[in-house]
Amino acid sequence: MSIHSTWLAAVLIALALPVAAGIRVGVTPGALADSIAVAATEAKTQGLDVKVVEFSDWTTPNLALENGDLDLNYFQHQAFLDNGLKETGYHLRSVALGILPNIGLYSEKYQSLDAIPEGARVAIASDPVNQGRGLALLETAGLIGLTPGIGWQATLDDVTANPRGLRFVEIEGPQLVRAIADVDLAQGYPAHYVNAGRADFAGKALIYSGLGDRHFAIRFVTRDDNAADAEVAAFIRLYQSSPAVRARIDAANAHDPKLYSLPWLD
Repeated sequence: MSIHSTWLAAVLIALALPVAAGIRVGVTPGALADSIAVAATEAKTQGLDVKVVEFSDWTTPNLALENGDLDLNYFQHQAFLDNGLKETGYHLRSVALGILPNIGLYSEKYQSLDAIPEGARVAIASDPVNQGRGLALLETAGLIGLTPGIGWQATLDDVTANPRGLRFVEIEGPQLVRAIADVDLAQGYPAHYVNAGRADFAGKALIYSGLGDRHFAIRFVTRDDNAADAEVAAFIRLYQSSPAVRARIDAANAHDPKLYSLPWLD
């Protein structure tokens, strides 16, 4: 065979081999995006090209995934996904667990749950999903009772016992950080306090949620038709096993293990 023929045969074989196109991952800004960026950099050293696409809202990442503009997104918990699928009919599914951002009950006035007085004003999230999570934590804290078995799906209508006569104030989730000065107790997101420059206070909740709250772990989400994609699976494995990713997650949470959990390790 001539050199030309050998070269041509090699080219034809190369063209016939599958080309690793890489994957596109949708995220929202902050700790999630930062940890994904660390994993993407590490993936490149292993021959996997990962493009990270940031979105400023919580609607477009699922739309982009459904339309095929993304291969994977990482920004939502299961309750958010379930609600979105019910509303849109998208063909998406959770394929793996990510970080579980814990929530806490915070107070600038009291140092323990026992000290919360009768008639105390308690700030909780106004949206249904996060309100239920806050109410469930209040029940765990022994401050209220809820309809048996309702868990995180609870609303204020499900409060069946309120021995201290707590008065609930519904506030949009991102504003709960600011509300802390005006109430006796507030549902809070440690990451929001960290982002507001109050990392020290983020670690001073009177009680935190934990692995029992894993329904609220951030999920890796794909379409139904690429749920078994090998590159997607490889990237998720890398994220979950990378010491550099864990270090970035820890730094984003003020190096305080009370503020987050890694449920895939459980």
